[in-house]
Amino acid sequence: MALSWSGVMPAVTTKFTKEGDLDLKMFQVNIEAQVSAGVNGIILGGTLGEASTLTGEEKETLLKKTIEIVDGKVPVILNIAEQTTQGAIEAVRAAGVNGASGLMMLPPMRYKANDFETVTYFQEVARSTDLPIMIYNNPIDYGIEVTLDMFEVLLKEENIKAVKESTRDISNVTRIKNRFGDRLKVLTGVDTLGLESLLMGAEGWVAGLVCAFPAETVAIFKLSKAGRIKEALEIYRWFLPLLELDINPQLVQNIKLAEVATGIGTENVRAPRLPLQGAERERVLKIIETGMENRPKLPEYLELEEIMA
Repeated sequence: MALSWSGVMPAVTTKFTKEGDLDLKMFQVNIEAQVSAGVNGIILGGTLGEASTLTGEEKETLLKKTIEIVDGKVPVILNIAEQTTQGAIEAVRAAGVNGASGLMMLPPMRYKANDFETVTYFQEVARSTDLPIMIYNNPIDYGIEVTLDMFEVLLKEENIKAVKESTRDISNVTRIKNRFGDRLKVLTGVDTLGLESLLMGAEGWVAGLVCAFPAETVAIFKLSKAGRIKEALEIYRWFLPLLELDINPQLVQNIKLAEVATGIGTENVRAPRLPLQGAERERVLKIIETGMENRPKLPEYLELEEIMA
């Protein structure tokens, strides 16, 4: 399925039973809620998806199940986070065989590659596939920054199409647009900079709290792109305390608790992660409770058309 690299793309959580197996029934509930709310793609196997705890067979199961659920309505993108170049190439080939529409790619895991090594890694993987690729640029969490000079080289690979911009520097959206124009699509990857990034020209939002609040996230995107900034801002201001749950080491547990509140998930995680405990659990539950009590009534947003910049 063709990818436009725009709109809201949830980095979905992986659902588990209490016994630790894949919970495909609840997974389907969540994916169907995302599609009904108007998301533009589904991203599997990211941090929120607890990818580091999943086997290759489980990733294949999730990919095939998601493709079945969305039934051609939106593209399905698989995250690639591997320790070796060969491992990444093999994961990419499996993604293609199993029907992925595109890839999100992190730099090499564990080893802190230098700029040359990082560029070479992305090049070799890109040359192994025809699938379109979004580079995940998150130096804060993963220790490697993909700079604009590095992108200058990487964009010679035609299938590198987009960046998940997670540097936390809002001005980086403008720097990318000034240098590359529409050649490199920008999707913000930081929930607490979601609206700001869209107003600076980002084409999309790879979101986290969308997992629990898909309609609100898509409404903010649609309203902002339709020029209805005041309405988008009102929802965003309500949303911010919840969005801050995404920029936390326990973001998976936080967001899964929010999914419980909205009825489209469970809080089951896979060890070594454990459900939140004690005072921190109560703090997060209070934020979610306040958000639910004040949840805004959304305007009709699904048919809104984007104003061309």
